[in-house]
Amino acid sequence: MIIKLENSNEIVANQIYSIFQNSYKVEAELIGVADFPPLSRSVQDIANSKTDFYGFSDNNCLAAIIEITVEEKHLEIHSLTVDPKFFRKGIAGKLISYALEAFDYTDATVETAVVNEPAINLYKKHGFVEFKRWTPSHGIEKLAMSVQ
Repeated sequence: MIIKLENSNEIVANQIYSIFQNSYKVEAELIGVADFPPLSRSVQDIANSKTDFYGFSDNNCLAAIIEITVEEKHLEIHSLTVDPKFFRKGIAGKLISYALEAFDYTDATVETAVVNEPAINLYKKHGFVEFKRWTPSHGIEKLAMSVQ
């Protein structure tokens, strides 16, 4: 089941934080970096965020989160994280499908590390195509993908 999460609630923000930490630690290993910027995001940062968080629950346990904004018909996926206990169950794909079906948009974008092949392949399955590459100041080469 997918529901909107009230990230301003401290308990919910802590649940989001926990999944972010568990998931991003695996992603940092995959990318091969010790200093991964998403891991520095605090509970307070999550609670204060103006983005929308949607969670996928499995047997009343929060398993995955998609974080989005929709502004002027542009949908942006800011994060998509799955607790490692729930990897390889198709949950990330369900959250992407939900975001692409539930909102009115003309284009959607997402960014990820160039070496994050599992994420890139998942987004490609949902029609996303690469349109840009760059290396931000933290040094992890990224790419941006979009779908219309």
